[in-house]
Amino acid sequence: MNLTISGHHLEVTPALREYVLTKLDRVTRHFDQVVDINVLLTVEKQKEKDRRQRAEVTVHVKGRDIFVEQSHEDLYAAIDQLMDKLDRQVCRHKDRIQDHQHASPKRLEIPAP
Repeated sequence: MNLTISGHHLEVTPALREYVLTKLDRVTRHFDQVVDINVLLTVEKQKEKDRRQRAEVTVHVKGRDIFVEQSHEDLYAAIDQLMDKLDRQVCRHKDRIQDHQHASPKRLEIPAP
């Protein structure tokens, strides 16, 4: 699994990197067929203070790319909400790819009296 954590108008500190890694453990625990993960943490230069911190993640799994983004005034809260969204989408993708068709029960042969 390739993991890229980058920042835009922001320096990614070791504490921030470790926080993202611990949150990603929950997603990779639910679905282990992850090929590539790109995380982008951004501080937007807006005049209003609310929702300046943005976190985006792109997860490449076999057959599909899952993209999630979340904005909040606190970057750690944005990462928490982002991982909740990502976890729901990964679980939904996992349910879709599982084979839900059940084998029909074989007919029981009843011996003739």
